[in-house]
Amino acid sequence: MTGFIHQLKKAELHVHLEGSVDPETLRELDPALDEQKLKELYAYSDFLGFLRSYKWINLRLTRPQHFALITRRLLERLERENVLYTELNLSVGVWLWRELEFEPYFEAIAAEAERSPVCVRFIFDAVRQFGLEAGWEVARLAAANQSRRVVGFGVGGDEARGPIKELQPVFDWAKAQGLHLAPHAGEVVGPQSVWDALECGAERIGHGIRSIEDPVLVRHLADHEIALEVCISSNVCTGAVTSLKDHPVRRLFDAGVPVTLNTDDPPMFGTTLEREYQLASDEFGFGEAELRVLAANGFKFAFDPAVRKMDR
Repeated sequence: MTGFIHQLKKAELHVHLEGSVDPETLRELDPALDEQKLKELYAYSDFLGFLRSYKWINLRLTRPQHFALITRRLLERLERENVLYTELNLSVGVWLWRELEFEPYFEAIAAEAERSPVCVRFIFDAVRQFGLEAGWEVARLAAANQSRRVVGFGVGGDEARGPIKELQPVFDWAKAQGLHLAPHAGEVVGPQSVWDALECGAERIGHGIRSIEDPVLVRHLADHEIALEVCISSNVCTGAVTSLKDHPVRRLFDAGVPVTLNTDDPPMFGTTLEREYQLASDEFGFGEAELRVLAANGFKFAFDPAVRKMDR
């Protein structure tokens, strides 16, 4: 199965650039970093612990060259895994909170993407608990940079502290500007969070695993072909599910919900995209034909129309 998974042509629709930084790359950026400190940084038992580590890593990224390096390292890993297409989530809301100058940082990332054989598009993420005006700033930057491979606007952050409906005007405007919408929802908060995201115009749902608790919602997602960006290892590591065996990926798939497999923040959850496919096979009984469906969904639900026709 390992060889079969490797040869599958894959797409990744939910991976955060700033969450793709592994300990080796952090040491490359700052050789003085303590190995024990790094080991502790990549171990957490709940979602808030993950967010604290994510913030710590972000604060180590202080120069455009840092963002160029982490982009290069991520795209090299994706290429090795036979990933043809990716939509990188950029935490632009965090950049603005940190008062980083947008243009040199995005230019460094975009230049690396241009050099990679992996087809790259970008989703700009706002931070839901930062509020409406902060969301507007991210959406405006996303809309202004569509000619530079930006295809979407999303919202991440602390789902419990930032009700997505508060950002409804931003979503409406972003959609009118031609951006696709892919907010996080239904990760650590129940199915109402997913319903709210759909009311805001979401075309795909980041995570969305709590949808399984509402049969009406599950049927709605299946009937309307609204894909979930499922990240199995992430959900276990953050405590979004109590254990691997309790993850609903199999039940969602069997109910007809379009499922894509993704890594979220791969080194922070000790995974790779190929490992997520291996988990689907080993732990949830996905056979070769079903793995092909999962891989095909990554292209089918891409936000770039040309990629939906990509030879797979």
